[in-house]
Amino acid sequence: MRDWPGVLLTATIWAYWLGVAIMIARVRRSTHRLAGLVPEQRVEQTMWLIWVPLVAAWLTLPYLSLVRAHPPLALPDFARLVSGYAILRWIASLAAVVCLLMTSMCWATMGTRWRMDVSLTGEEELITDGLFRYVRHPIYALSMLLMGCSLVVVPTLPMLVVAATHFVLIQLKARNEERHLLSVHGDAYRRYLARTGRFVPWHASSRTD
Repeated sequence: MRDWPGVLLTATIWAYWLGVAIMIARVRRSTHRLAGLVPEQRVEQTMWLIWVPLVAAWLTLPYLSLVRAHPPLALPDFARLVSGYAILRWIASLAAVVCLLMTSMCWATMGTRWRMDVSLTGEEELITDGLFRYVRHPIYALSMLLMGCSLVVVPTLPMLVVAATHFVLIQLKARNEERHLLSVHGDAYRRYLARTGRFVPWHASSRTD
């Protein structure tokens, strides 16, 4: 029997990273730059060494769960046979689609200002409209939620490792960006820190470490 939550999740994750590729091409066409595809900061270059294979695994593991019959890559029996968990997988797969749609809204808000790393030239514009009005890192927050949905739909050990690594990297990257933006925008960014949460709108904090 076709695992439709797994199919929907796989399509959503592939669409998400296709969207990233489209954003890179869009920024490249408008600015003749690679939108941070190759990080400038050494700390982000180090993170990229982990992030690139992590993304490859994220793209691959849901698909492998559809076609493999044995662990650790196959879907565990309980995910298919326990009725309550089967419903939870459907909810998570639909939530993943919502994450993709909301991320697309953030991409539209950023437009050609979007990039994947911090720029050492300090050219980043402070964006505080759209979902950025409520959360400092809505794209990262939605990425973590999408990864959480992925783990619910594909509850395998490899996906758990990918999810845990992803959550750690997102935390490190968000804090690194905040330190950089604080140095670039000063008091304007400090005020933004004070009124918006890092990943959720009701938890504002001025800490950047």
